Formats: sequence, C-alpha cells, structure tokens
Amino acid sequence: MLHVKQRLPDSRQRLVQVSASYAVLVLFSLFAVYPVTRIITIALRPGDQLLSTSLALIPAGATLANFRILFTGTPFLRWLANSTAVALAVTVTGVALGSTAGYALSRFRFLGRSSMLNGLLVTQMFPATMLLLPLYLIMIKLELINSYLGVIIIYAATALPFCIWQLKGYYDTIPFSLEEAAGIDGCSRWQSFVRVILPLAAPALVITALFSFMTAWNEYIVAALILQDVEKFTLPLGLRMFQANMSTQWGLYASGALCVAVPVIIVFLCLSRYLVSGLSSGAVKG
Repeated sequence: MLHVKQRLPDSRQRLVQVSASYAVLVLFSLFAVYPVTRIITIALRPGDQLLSTSLALIPAGATLANFRILFTGTPFLRWLANSTAVALAVTVTGVALGSTAGYALSRFRFLGRSSMLNGLLVTQMFPATMLLLPLYLIMIKLELINSYLGVIIIYAATALPFCIWQLKGYYDTIPFSLEEAAGIDGCSRWQSFVRVILPLAAPALVITALFSFMTAWNEYIVAALILQDVEKFTLPLGLRMFQANMSTQWGLYASGALCVAVPVIIVFLCLSRYLVSGLSSGAVKG
C-alpha cells in the first residue's frame, strides 16, 4: 500500500508537468501562428476592407482578386523564376563545395588546417551589412553589378562557412573503418566518398542544402545592392515594390508573402525527417 501511495503523487506531479509543458507550447504556437492568420486574412480581403479591424480568418466577401492581380498584373512570376534559379544555383554550389571541403578538413591533416577552420568560424562573427561596401567594390571590379552571377557568388560565399562546418562535424561521426573496408573491396578514395560517405551523410547534406536555399530565397540587402533592373529582381526585392513612401498595396503584399512562404513550407515538410538527425549529429564535434 505504501508503494501505491507513493506512486500516486509522482503520477500527479508528472501529469501537472506534462500539462504545463503543453500549455506553454500551445501558447507559443498561437503567438507564431497569429501573424500568419492576419496575412491570410489581408490577402483575401476585398479592396475596400483592407484596413478593417475584424479578427475573422475568412473576411466577409473574401476574394482571390489580389492573387489574380499578383500573377497577371505584376512581374511576380518573373521574380519567382529569378529567385528559384538563384536559390537552386546557391544550393548546388553550397552542397558541392561544402561536402568536399568538409570531407577534406575531416579526414586529412595538413599544414594550416586549424587556421582554416578557425578562419571559417571567424567569418560568421561579422554581419553581412559590414561587408556591403567591399563586396560592392569587388563586384564593380568584376563587372558583375546587376547580374545573377554576382548575387550567386556572394550568397554562396556567405553560406559556405556554415555548410563546411556542418558537414565536417558530421563526417567526424562516421567511422573511418568504413572507408578502409571500401578500399579493401577495391574502391578508390573518391569512390568510397561517393558510395559510402555521402549516403551516410544524407541528413547533413539535407541541412546544408536547406540552409543554402534559405540564404538565397529570403535575402534582401545584397540583392538590393547588386540587382538594379526590375526584371532581374528576386522575390524579396519584388515584394518591396508594393510598398511606397505614402501608401502600401497591402493586398498584393500579403498575397505575395504567402506565395513566397509556401515553397519554404513544402521544403521543410518534405525534409523534416532529416532535420533533427542532421542538426544534432553535425557541427557538434570539432
């Protein structure tokens, strides 16, 4: 009986703790979801109700007119294609260079290795705005102003330090004996890397690809510095066109924001099973 009486308070205490944890999670979830519901509401409102204070998720007289104007009356689809091309180029560059550089720093010991790793880490301490002037001057010298190549180079250079550290840390967790076994079976160093290491490092590669994609997809400051032609704008620059000094086209702005967010949400949902293992296993070992 004594053991039963002792278990009851423990069970109740655990129930209270779990309930409190879920209550806190629900509260913060509401804080996170509320701005999204406001954007959805504004995107669906008719033009004469944009300044309404109603809290209804689906407004009275809801319409898709803002989306129709966005796709047919603005260069939004062009901006979407531009952002997609730039983001994919940065993703491929980040994964290709990050995977090979991370492997070299993980498996080989050479002069300057520690300095290189520390240098990559130090570059993450400086904000991007601090580098705008030298980057702009470099792009002028290379004649890459108002070109996608200039934007891609800057985005890739910004994303690579994180990508290299992330993959290097993940490679450290993979036993070298697997490569030795592949070598005994006749594989070269490159074949063992491609056939053995890369499949095992899939979670870290997914994190690297996602980070590289997000670096290019959401970035505004560098794009505003380099790109000057409206037809070459990426999505963040394009959405800024809907905002003026005296007025803002809130319906188009909200509709565009939703369309920008949807691809990111889809990517996260598709890659969610890799996220936890990739983040927890990589970049935690030096």
